[in-house]
Amino acid sequence: MATTGDLLVIEPQELQFPFELRKQISCSLQLSNKTDNYVAFKVKTTNPKKYCVRPNTGIVLPRSTSDIVVTMQAQKEAPLDMQCKDKFLLQSVIAAPGATNTDISPEMFNKESGHDVEECKLRVVYVPPPQPVSPVREGSDEGSSPRASFSVNGIANASEFTAASRPYVDSHDNSFETRALISKLTDERNSAIQLHKQLQQELELLKRQTSNRGGGGGIPFMFVVLVGLIGIILGYLAKRS
Repeated sequence: MATTGDLLVIEPQELQFPFELRKQISCSLQLSNKTDNYVAFKVKTTNPKKYCVRPNTGIVLPRSTSDIVVTMQAQKEAPLDMQCKDKFLLQSVIAAPGATNTDISPEMFNKESGHDVEECKLRVVYVPPPQPVSPVREGSDEGSSPRASFSVNGIANASEFTAASRPYVDSHDNSFETRALISKLTDERNSAIQLHKQLQQELELLKRQTSNRGGGGGIPFMFVVLVGLIGIILGYLAKRS
């Protein structure tokens, strides 16, 4: 909302500062010259140590605008009930055609000297600082929290992944046990074959020794039985593998 005078239109009509402790805060004013005159302006405040105004004086050309930036110094304490009693006064007066900032003097704004000075009072208002946008808050406005939705979906996806991975894990374990059993049986069969070959060699040696002695004596019965048992074991292992 703007304040309309005969010389300048001031927008907004109050200085709004998003108050935060220990932080410099700025707000701006726009001055619009709707006339065909050169208009000089000057800004005053009831608390000059607290505020910095740039520029605090100047010329607004005909049918043009000028911006003013007001900066409040960092405050160590918050005011009671967030109310501020500070005020600003913006004075404006018609200047000579072609006037510049160097032509501005305090005398131009002296009413007692007969100058037609237009004045506009502006009050200071503290407003809450802008809040950062929260994705969680946006989700809760829609009826569900994105974080909660993510958690639910995360649990569902995890259970699906676990269920899908179990057959692979079980199959992998069975395959490993089978290979281990086959490897064990193969080692046992190889050991039995080696033992069988060794016994056959000893049997042939005994035969030759017996024949050399002229047929006297015979092959021990227990030796023959042992060779037979080894043969049976080898046959059983061959069927399992």
